[in-house]
Amino acid sequence: MATAAAASSVPAGGRTYRRARPRCRPLSLHRLCLPAAASTSAASSSPPVPSTSAPVEGGGRLVAELVGAFNELTERMGEDLATSSSSSLLFRALKLALPALRDGDGGRALARALAVAASLADLQMDAEVISAGILREALDAGAISMRDVKAQIGISTAHLLHESLRLKHAPSKVDVLDDESASALRKFCLSYYDIRAVILELVLKLDMMRHLDKFPKYLQRIKSLEVMKIYAPLAHAVGAGNLSLELEDLSFRYLFPHSYDHIDQWLRNRETECKLLIDEYKEQLLQALKCDDEMSRIVQDISIQGRYKSRFSTMKKLVKDGRKPEEVNDILGLRVILKPRCDGNSSDWGPRACHRTHEIIQTLWKEVPGRTKDYITRPKENGYQSLHVAIDVSEPGKTRPLMEIQIRTKEMDRSAVGGEASHSFYKGGLTDPGEAKRLKAIMLAAAELAALRLRDLPASDQRRGNSKNRAFCLLDKNGDGRISIEELTEVMEDLGAGGEDASELMHLLDANSDGSLSSDEFESFQRQVELMRSLEDKDDHYRKILKEKLQTVDSAGLIQVYRKELGDKLLLS
Repeated sequence: MATAAAASSVPAGGRTYRRARPRCRPLSLHRLCLPAAASTSAASSSPPVPSTSAPVEGGGRLVAELVGAFNELTERMGEDLATSSSSSLLFRALKLALPALRDGDGGRALARALAVAASLADLQMDAEVISAGILREALDAGAISMRDVKAQIGISTAHLLHESLRLKHAPSKVDVLDDESASALRKFCLSYYDIRAVILELVLKLDMMRHLDKFPKYLQRIKSLEVMKIYAPLAHAVGAGNLSLELEDLSFRYLFPHSYDHIDQWLRNRETECKLLIDEYKEQLLQALKCDDEMSRIVQDISIQGRYKSRFSTMKKLVKDGRKPEEVNDILGLRVILKPRCDGNSSDWGPRACHRTHEIIQTLWKEVPGRTKDYITRPKENGYQSLHVAIDVSEPGKTRPLMEIQIRTKEMDRSAVGGEASHSFYKGGLTDPGEAKRLKAIMLAAAELAALRLRDLPASDQRRGNSKNRAFCLLDKNGDGRISIEELTEVMEDLGAGGEDASELMHLLDANSDGSLSSDEFESFQRQVELMRSLEDKDDHYRKILKEKLQTVDSAGLIQVYRKELGDKLLLS
């Protein structure tokens, strides 16, 4: 655990982070009440109901928080990434972070650390990156040291934290943050830092921007400019496009508040109707394509994605072209991705399928003259291929924003999103296709090395299963199928509580009074933990973040390259 010096240190800003103590006060949440005596069969057959029994407090509350956070993170990661080795790593990181952050900033420090971890899990990062995300807040606060991380979590996680701290100070490497220096700095970050640490720092920057109102005005603008120039384009480069959009919008809000409010109001007034229209047009176009005989003959799969333009992207169009908001031709957007059949003379079926889709679109809606761009017949210099069509979807007496439809094959989309023709690489500062290839190779190598550390040994496969079963197995250290008072006391002490709390929790959970916890008794406890977490209402912002999963992974971006390679390597174990 953290050294005494580290635990007593006070970070910049005056916030004090205290280690958890025996009989520590509970968070201001709904109390978790567990019946002291209940039959094992009843506990396993139906969800328990809160009773008037003594609530779990002190060390028991810490165990409930540990189990609840662990279950949530492993569920977000997915079964293929949550190996036994990964689960053990996450469990140790949570045990180190919970007592260090629980009282910090009124409990908000822990909430933010878990929100960062949840976002990384949504991005399908591995357990080492998620563990680093959990621990970074405590490390910044001085509540734990790098030595603690190395000793209790591992060198790989400590390395990621060290790299992310270096990235945190990357903007100080340039004197003036103009376009040229920002582009060079982005290229430097992608080329010389651990790419997983870059992704960690991006999620940390998103968390910072979501809480930027607590900073002084001048710092809000400095931080927002750094995010706008460096970190938002980096998020594009690694394939986290929606994360980049949120970073851009939040930066725009603080740098140009009046312009942001104007555009935000204009888009909000149309957002509900337009998003419904996007869903309607997606379905209408999909059915028209599926019913076409020629498309059925040459295409084996069709997918259509929809999007509503972001605040920042709208502002760029207005400034660049001097347009009015209603003249921006891609407020609404659809992307049609086609997978041509591979039999017969199929070499020309991709371009033909794209042009046939264009013909079908012309029968459904009115095409805006002069706005069509055929990059399939005439690809861009970097090899980018796609067919862009602007559509007027207004009706008599009802003016609507124009809609842009992009049409491409799956191969064209893969090249456009994560290949040599990727616009996201360009925005990240990598204009040389050779550099882009090297970055993808680095991602693949990182995934392979992570898989070597996190894959299960054959003997550990039996201890996998769902996240709740994994939590029980991690507490049952000797593998005898029961959690003894000694095992419960050990985890309590790791969390900063003591033997008295362990005895009290054992008394509450041990339904048959045999002095240990079976998997059924522990399952009853976990259902109570889920109920407690569902009733929490003291941190609406944190709860909102956890409910709305971060959908930020581009289908062919670098993160997806890493995720697929890691999953494939873990399956081989």
